[in-house]
Amino acid sequence: QVRLVESGGGLVQPGGSLRLSCSASRIFFSRYNMAWYRQAPGKQRELVAVISTDYNANYADSVKGRFTISRDNAKNTVYLQMDSLKPEDTAVYYCNSANAMYNYWGQGTQVTVSS
Repeated sequence: QVRLVESGGGLVQPGGSLRLSCSASRIFFSRYNMAWYRQAPGKQRELVAVISTDYNANYADSVKGRFTISRDNAKNTVYLQMDSLKPEDTAVYYCNSANAMYNYWGQGTQVTVSS
């Protein structure tokens, strides 16, 4: 059974940084595009960042210049470095892996930006 396990969430003050990790198991990791989504209370889940199998990265306009997505295929892990965090970044962050046939989700990790 495919598993995606996120870690690294928590409480941080505005302007601070967090690094999220998502470890994947039981998938051919290098053949999947990997992404981070987030869902704030009362809002729809939205795409934050995606990195393709050939390491091309794209970001939501709201996080461009502040967040960086990366992947380590040797470790089956995708990361999200979040800098200059704002209160509006508060949400549950979900890891996603997808290819033409399959789509998998992690259980989510809470990120709270508050003073």
